[in-house]
Amino acid sequence: MTAAPTGALLLSLDGITHTFGRVRALDGAALQVRAGTVHAVLGENGAGKTTLMRVVFGLLRAQQGVMHWRGAPVTMRSPSDALAHGIGMVHQHFTLVPTMTVAENIALGGHGRFDPARAAERVHEVAARAGLTLDPHARVQDLPVGAQQRCEIVKALARDVSLLILDEPTAVLAPAEAAELLGWLRRYAERGNAVVLITHKLRDAIAVADDITVLHRGRTVLTTPARHTDEARVADAMLGGAAGRTADVHSGSDTAETVTGSANVMDHGAGGTRPRTVLALDAVTVRDANGVNRVRSATLQVRAGEIVGIGAVEGAGQHELLRVLAGRLAPTSGTRVIPERVGFVPEDRHRDALLLDAPLFENTALQGAGARRGVMNWTGFRARTAALLQRFDVRASGADAIARTLSGGNQQKLVLARELEAARDALVVENPSRGLDFVATNAVHQALRSARDAGMAVVVYSSDLDEVLLLADRVFAMHDGTVIESQQHRDALGRAMLSGSGGMAPGTDA
Repeated sequence: MTAAPTGALLLSLDGITHTFGRVRALDGAALQVRAGTVHAVLGENGAGKTTLMRVVFGLLRAQQGVMHWRGAPVTMRSPSDALAHGIGMVHQHFTLVPTMTVAENIALGGHGRFDPARAAERVHEVAARAGLTLDPHARVQDLPVGAQQRCEIVKALARDVSLLILDEPTAVLAPAEAAELLGWLRRYAERGNAVVLITHKLRDAIAVADDITVLHRGRTVLTTPARHTDEARVADAMLGGAAGRTADVHSGSDTAETVTGSANVMDHGAGGTRPRTVLALDAVTVRDANGVNRVRSATLQVRAGEIVGIGAVEGAGQHELLRVLAGRLAPTSGTRVIPERVGFVPEDRHRDALLLDAPLFENTALQGAGARRGVMNWTGFRARTAALLQRFDVRASGADAIARTLSGGNQQKLVLARELEAARDALVVENPSRGLDFVATNAVHQALRSARDAGMAVVVYSSDLDEVLLLADRVFAMHDGTVIESQQHRDALGRAMLSGSGGMAPGTDA
């Protein structure tokens, strides 16, 4: 495909609108990408970054707006259309087939009879031209994550694309791998191609990008050359120009230690009576299977009778932190103190909390199932479930109802009720109102406040900062695996999340 002159307008989007039901994910968004440049697209969780790029790649159709490619109006009806025009996309979650070889993965979607020798030759050819190292005969499942990402990139380049879209490409990489990738993107653009880099990481954007576009709630709120801006201005745009706007809230070594035990609500010491610490982390680090530190020397205490809120952009380590606090994930190093039983409500209730085709009483029995021994008392579970339905106003025909038949709000209330009943000292909740309407959200929020008022230690993470600030008595941000205590203002919490600055008590990097 003929390369466009450096600086020429390659891709133009104007007035792009897309809705998912009642949610307006894109609201007149605009973007212009020039040949020979790296263009960073930033925004907080839910800003519409990935949705906009899915429109470009043909995975979604915009309800309104126009797209121009190389100066001509175009509609991408499918990824095949996008690839035919020279647009490739590397998704945040890899689309490779693990049991297949690199060459087989890259050949997928091609035409004609598969020729293993020709496929391997094509991998060598594209990888060498791009300056990437890749073994065409290696099985993807045996590759480290950095090599899997190179495979995704080569798969796109094998279609002769001139615009490469990457969605959070450094989220799964170690620092050295991330630096290597960003350097490669710079060189790729300098050969007359273009890159759109979706990222939460301000430093990556400022360091590598020529141009920056910021989305906020589906709208384009800032487009600027990277050399004309700084992290503070970009962070302010990501937060919707929130400077000065506040939310007034009420009203290491490679060894880890976990201590469990009951927590008394009050600690009687020389200084008087104060709530006792229920959950505590001291210099806790979590390293994933690829050797990447997801949580870095985190120190955090949660007391009885309080809600601690966690704010973070995707990939900052919050999911690992919550699972450490809930006892579902062991730290790599540091010390953890938690009660014997901690309730946990994960964000994806369908995948991680419910058996959708099982009756409600069996779903209630899931709590503590790994530790339970002996004969199951199904009569007791039915009675217990019926009581939970009544107490938490879960709208269902009874304990024998199938979980799938409940609305999303009632499913969430059931999971919350199950976890609250079983764990009286501590509760960890992830995106508590995800997918819920206003009424169900209020019911879940009230249940969390009631748990706090009854003396429970509650930790809440939400991708919605306003929800964090609405619920929390104290707030912490996570940035690149580090836990930072923040003021209870939206702009302060947002800046701590995005840049690691503006907090009150930064953690120590591992």
